[in-house]
Amino acid sequence: MKNAASVGHPGPSFHEFRSVDALYNDAAQAIAKRLTAAATRDGRASFVAPGGTTPGAMFDILARCQAPWKNIEITLSDDRWIETTSNRSNEKLVRARLLTASAAAARLIPFKTAHSRADEAENDVNAAIVAMHRPFDVVALGMGTDGHIASLIPGAAGLARALDRNDRALVRAIKPPDLAAMGERMTLTLRAILDARWIVLLIRGEEKLAAYRHALDGADPLEAPVRAVLHQQDVPVSVFWSA
Repeated sequence: MKNAASVGHPGPSFHEFRSVDALYNDAAQAIAKRLTAAATRDGRASFVAPGGTTPGAMFDILARCQAPWKNIEITLSDDRWIETTSNRSNEKLVRARLLTASAAAARLIPFKTAHSRADEAENDVNAAIVAMHRPFDVVALGMGTDGHIASLIPGAAGLARALDRNDRALVRAIKPPDLAAMGERMTLTLRAILDARWIVLLIRGEEKLAAYRHALDGADPLEAPVRAVLHQQDVPVSVFWSA
């Protein structure tokens, strides 16, 4: 594993791993350690879990880590407004691969409700997140090659509001530019993401490394929303990368 200084990245701490397995193992162990320390200190701990294709194998390891899971609350960084039985549902991913083994004792605060549209559910989901133990002890995020995190997607309707730290909402409905393909979503807002003790950004592959470097070099979060996390000074950010 190499630190940011060895590869010339300013800002967040950058950790390069020799293999994807090493990345997943170290990330899981680091997350479990922080959640354990938080639960010991406060009696409760909270974890924001990412969706997408990257974290599944990490969840498999994290689920077997020893931690006071009965005192740990888990929520999502975002989710598609679809049935939770769908393979595209982040809730389904978390239930199938994280809330198993030792971690089955944890409590999940999901996003999906019975409302037909995400914007109709904002108040209910926001209230559920407000009731969680915060600041979140760990917020884990993935990143797309377009620089999106959670469902803070460039060009999406509602993105500017969701990135506004003066907006008191912790969740917002988002409509991606290609709504037909990507679907309506619910996402944590930037305000919620930065209400954290530690943020870990998990990325794999050369294309995403290039996107990360591009985000570091620019300033506009509307173009690459990950910049709003990488360029802030309030919350420590660790980037875990492997080819």
